[in-house]
Amino acid sequence: MRGLENCRVARAQCHLLSHASGLQPPVRRSRVASKMAAFCEEFTLCTLAGAGGAPQGPLGLEQDADRVLLTDRGRTVTLYKVSDQKPLGCWSVKQGQTITCPAVCNSETGEFILVHDDKVLQIWKEDDTNLDKVFKATLSADVYRIHSLPYTEPLVLFKGGAVKNLDALLAAPQQEIENIASDEVIRWSDAFRKGEQYALIFITEQDGNCFIYVQQSNPYILQKFKLEQGGESSTPLSFAAYLKDKVVTLLCLYSSGCLYKVLVPLQWSDSEEEQILQKSLLIRLLVSGSILKRTSIAILDKDHIAITGCLDSPDGNIKGHFSIWNIKFQTLQASKELPWGTTGQCWCYGDKLFVTHGKELTVILYKCQTSSLAAAVGKIKDIQISEIKTVPVNWNILQEDDLICMQPDQPVPAKGESNRLLRSRKNIGAKTQLEILTVKQLLSIIKDSSQNIIEEKLKTFLSSTQIPDFQASVGCILSALVNKCKSESSFYPHNCLVQLIQTQGLSYSMCPDLMAVALEKTDIHLLQLALQQFPDIPEVVTCACLRAFLSIGDDRLEEMNLHLDSVAGCVDIVHNNKTEQQSKVIQNGFSSEPLEEESCDTQLTQKSQVMDANDICPVGPQKATLLNTILRSAYSETFLLPHLKDLSAEQVILFLRYLQYLYVKCSEDATMDLPGMFCLTINQIIDWICLLLDAHFTVIVMLPEARKLLSKLHKFVRAQVRFYSELNKIEGSLNQLQMLQQPKDVGLYSIEILKL
Repeated sequence: MRGLENCRVARAQCHLLSHASGLQPPVRRSRVASKMAAFCEEFTLCTLAGAGGAPQGPLGLEQDADRVLLTDRGRTVTLYKVSDQKPLGCWSVKQGQTITCPAVCNSETGEFILVHDDKVLQIWKEDDTNLDKVFKATLSADVYRIHSLPYTEPLVLFKGGAVKNLDALLAAPQQEIENIASDEVIRWSDAFRKGEQYALIFITEQDGNCFIYVQQSNPYILQKFKLEQGGESSTPLSFAAYLKDKVVTLLCLYSSGCLYKVLVPLQWSDSEEEQILQKSLLIRLLVSGSILKRTSIAILDKDHIAITGCLDSPDGNIKGHFSIWNIKFQTLQASKELPWGTTGQCWCYGDKLFVTHGKELTVILYKCQTSSLAAAVGKIKDIQISEIKTVPVNWNILQEDDLICMQPDQPVPAKGESNRLLRSRKNIGAKTQLEILTVKQLLSIIKDSSQNIIEEKLKTFLSSTQIPDFQASVGCILSALVNKCKSESSFYPHNCLVQLIQTQGLSYSMCPDLMAVALEKTDIHLLQLALQQFPDIPEVVTCACLRAFLSIGDDRLEEMNLHLDSVAGCVDIVHNNKTEQQSKVIQNGFSSEPLEEESCDTQLTQKSQVMDANDICPVGPQKATLLNTILRSAYSETFLLPHLKDLSAEQVILFLRYLQYLYVKCSEDATMDLPGMFCLTINQIIDWICLLLDAHFTVIVMLPEARKLLSKLHKFVRAQVRFYSELNKIEGSLNQLQMLQQPKDVGLYSIEILKL
């Protein structure tokens, strides 16, 4: 029971100490590989609320910088930080109340606004915890939507078609609201800012007819148009619009799979006749007799849109699809299936697409290049099919009288070459031309040649003066090498892989199989380089590397070529200069001597540390540098914890002993970190101790050999908590000194007694 109590206290105080210093664990950052109009990486932001186990799409999603405000179809609004994939705050209305309007953020005040039960408007800030205590206003009419625009007060659109500025509405919440769209139902709305004015557009439906309303401010102008019905029997499902040159371009997607474009002018017309807006067919989706259901459109840029929805085929098979289309050339750029189904909702903010997929809200990163005819018809191929997408031309070296057409298989001239050299290059012999490799040629060599030849050719390729589209080229070569490793068990070009990683132009997402192959081959050196340079390694791979590092013997590691920069001044000192450690003065309020329970209030004194057998590093320098690489890796605690449970009890104890040793080293040093190129901070060490205790709490308590370790951890943490407590007292004293009135003139020399 004593061990159990120590473990609980150590874990709790480790968390306390970690947060007391104001630093947080590192967060995973992803780097997107360069691709043509396509989907890139994706991850799950959160789980969606559902009724009866069925996924239920959110009521709305609004962006606020790197954060999104998610409103579900019930009582809850949640604020998420997208880069960290974690919630920052959650608010709920009372039981029996229902949110009927998606929450938005007022960019001017930083406040959040929502409407529940159609008429009750609430405004709160991020530090508010209870919506019952925030501002409320009951309006006189039902609200359809609130639109938030930058540098402008939010606009409130009522179900009757009236639009009010939020400030004007809050001045008199019970003011009468006019009914503009009588007997019509609003289906969609959006707002745009143009200079100091705004334009709000909404679409209504009545008896199968669609009407378009446009309201502008300063001066107040309201326009009404009728949308051309046409001869088809399909119905409009979703809309999207953008403003350009005083014309709103409206995109309408119908259940037949046809996407139409409608131009809505913003100029005022004195004509009293009802204006009918013509629609022109933009894209006909290939649905082959299927019917579209639950769809939405997201505008990515002026030439690309994303469409998500479900296809209901005649045999009753409903499939979810997500695609990117080029509306300039009417071509499909990328497509993917959503096997878990979708509610057909999609939002686009920056380079991220938010899509409902099954019971989850998925974030998909995308990238679109400038639209060109070559890209639209597929003449510019993706790098994954062994060709370079574009060939850069250095216009600085081309003169008006000497224009040279660069071909994909020709090397790019180095910057600063004269026209004479460029002209002479045309006469270079065939032998010289063969010596300068292109990516296409090198990929062919990798496919058919031996390992020695590949290493020689790769070295020649990387030594070139300039390589077109360097990052994409290196990623393509790396993928080709890894694919050959997977298909041929005897092929493993370690030197080639290390050379490519050392170019520092790669990431895990560019070749996810690389580290899996390295783990299979137990290539510790390559794993170390990847952990040091790749910013987007998943937690499951990080834990797999940790297991490999802990299980390999120190004698085997001594034979490997590893960089020991991360243990410089740490492990080497312990093994080579113990006397220096023994005479070192204790700093930073740390003492390794046992603290008695009744000595909590005793004065901290500096004492010499006497090293015992347990203070020696439990691993060798090679294993220590590998473990330090793991400690410096970016991670998300939510995703890391489940995989840490795969460690064996022996591995956990060894890792905890090493973390305890590092904790002692950091606590002795007043700089709060360890020396070396890849330094560790005390917060990183404490966070990993907490993670291990959380993942293996029961196992550690039951192991007899862990009791002494837990007891020492408990005493170390208590010493640090006491030290921080003393610092807090000093801080309070200094604050009191700062508040004292300073004398106007104390002369050249004076002595004062200040009483606190």
